[in-house]
Amino acid sequence: MKKLINAVEDVVRDSLVGVAAAHPGSLAVDLENRIVARADAPVSGKVGLISGGGSGHEPMHSGYVGAGMLDAACCGEIFTSPVPDQMMAAARAVDGGAGILQIVKNYTGDVMNFDMAAEMVSAETGSRIESVLVADDVAVQDSLYTAGRRGVGLTVLMEKILGAAAEEKQDIDALLSLAKRVNDGGRSYGVALTSCIVPAAGKPTFDLAEDEIELGIGIHGEPGRRKARLGSAAEVAGELVEPILADRDFTGAPVIAMLNGMGGTPLIEQYLVYGEVARILSGKGVTVARTLVGNHITSLEMAGCSLTLLNADDDLLRLWDAPVNTPGLRWGC
Repeated sequence: MKKLINAVEDVVRDSLVGVAAAHPGSLAVDLENRIVARADAPVSGKVGLISGGGSGHEPMHSGYVGAGMLDAACCGEIFTSPVPDQMMAAARAVDGGAGILQIVKNYTGDVMNFDMAAEMVSAETGSRIESVLVADDVAVQDSLYTAGRRGVGLTVLMEKILGAAAEEKQDIDALLSLAKRVNDGGRSYGVALTSCIVPAAGKPTFDLAEDEIELGIGIHGEPGRRKARLGSAAEVAGELVEPILADRDFTGAPVIAMLNGMGGTPLIEQYLVYGEVARILSGKGVTVARTLVGNHITSLEMAGCSLTLLNADDDLLRLWDAPVNTPGLRWGC
């Protein structure tokens, strides 16, 4: 295993030291609680948006903290949920008096700990705290780590759209309604060409032969639907699109499309695959109005990619286009 680390046990903390050094003035890093927050938090009268989860999916979530997206992110150990104490500290840091909304990927540990933190903070402060559960992966109905679908790429789109609405100081009920529209309209599916290597394990999480791919993987390399022979980019693109369109009709409305790299696939290959995806979608009558290509919700150095589609309308597109200024997404400012 070759990794640029100091010590296995210090990977997350040392990374956050780097985040603080790279973004002084815009981000505030609490090393003790492993929280990244907006430097100007709390913002008075604004719903505080919190997310988080296991580290190893960068730039999610700490890379999406800033104006127009999250107010704070809780960073767990690699592929391990943060604990309620972290979420409570984050809630205290971003409570601007309009309530707090937690954006939670559907993984059992995350769901349990965010729920526990919400109850404890509400009892302590009286603040209203709500949660949104993202469950967009069409690969499985249940998995090793979830009851129901896993929360994967749609989380990025959820954080951007809700972040823009929160920045407008829409109230928490409006944000919950918006989150339901995003959840109902979004689907994802992923493929792995190689495994990742968790630093503490020091070896690949799963095995794939040189000519094999895993279809329908989660963001930790969880098993998907099946293994298959590696084909051309056009064939892989077809494998990404087919299960999503089989699950939901994406014709008749504009779509936001995200082709996400899993961490070990170069951007040139991601764009190559997206070109094939766009061609297939056009042939199926799906109109892509906005596109995002790049590493947005990764799995350490795993090679592969995922596709997320979100059925949008003028309001969702307006919120998508709204200015955002974070380390991981920046436009319009």
